[in-house]
Amino acid sequence: MQILAINPGSTSTKIAVFQDETCLWKEVINHPDQDIRAFAKIGDQYSYRMDTILNTLQEKGCQLEQFSAIVGRGGLLKPLSGGTYLVDEYLVQESHNAPGGEHASNLGAIIAYHLAQRVNIPAYIVDPVAVDEMEPVARLSGHPELPRISLSHALNMKAVARKVARDLGKTYQEVNLVIAHLGGGISVAPHRRGKMIDVNNANNEGPFSPERCGTLPSAQLVKLCYSGKYTEKEMLTGILKEGGMYAYLGTKDAREAERRMNEGDEQARLVLEAMCYQVAKEIGAMSTVLCGEVDRIVLTGGLAHSAFITGEITRRVSFIAPVALIPGEEEMESLALGALRVLRQEEQALIYR
Repeated sequence: MQILAINPGSTSTKIAVFQDETCLWKEVINHPDQDIRAFAKIGDQYSYRMDTILNTLQEKGCQLEQFSAIVGRGGLLKPLSGGTYLVDEYLVQESHNAPGGEHASNLGAIIAYHLAQRVNIPAYIVDPVAVDEMEPVARLSGHPELPRISLSHALNMKAVARKVARDLGKTYQEVNLVIAHLGGGISVAPHRRGKMIDVNNANNEGPFSPERCGTLPSAQLVKLCYSGKYTEKEMLTGILKEGGMYAYLGTKDAREAERRMNEGDEQARLVLEAMCYQVAKEIGAMSTVLCGEVDRIVLTGGLAHSAFITGEITRRVSFIAPVALIPGEEEMESLALGALRVLRQEEQALIYR
């Protein structure tokens, strides 16, 4: 069976064609700034991006008729359980309405659906950003008007969870893991028997990352908000896009920060060590959610390519459980395998309501 996987990003769209588990080819379609800025809403870009995908398929000698299914990345929907969801008109409308906010990932379902409709095949999304399997006790933040919300790198984390479970000779439903996705945002989540029962929303809390602040001192943050120095938009930009390592060092590139550290920049060393220190603390905290019964700690995402970063984290947490390294992201593979499990009837497609 051949599957077309689609992963829209803010300025590019990744596509890949799989034959069963094997990736035949991948392509990154870059979208010029002026093209993206021409659309008032992200959801309005679907026709433009769909055309670029069709052009790329034509260049590769592919036709929609050869696919058994098309799968897209799921976006900021209402909270839902993990799994593979059939994309129907209702899910497409929800993706347009963007209940969780504007985000390029919302386009995944929309594009997959409209392409699949042309040749009468199913369209799916897999483990969207809005996967919410948190237990009730994990939702309380300390203030009833500020509930903790589950938004995470669920697609990659659940993919590596299944991979680590296979390596242990078990299924995802038979293991307990603490997984840290280390990227532009950092998500740390305990996975208990196939469910992600807690997670730090990387936009709101947890370790600081290359561009996000993570958890901040709340009283000081309130004072800063009312200081008159910043508008609401400037504060949000400072927290979500220009915080973390960038605020301290002026770069979002951890490789650049490491280069500076290796050349003797002590501030760069301090910031990198602090980021690793906070990740290790979050892993330790999430291990208590599993009552210390952890089969593996898993480090994944782009930053897991760094021997320094993984080494700093590992030396602090390896006493809890063995640490597995799965650097990079397996999002395209995760999408294709999620669709394949349904096509093979190993899982049942879920319906979003």
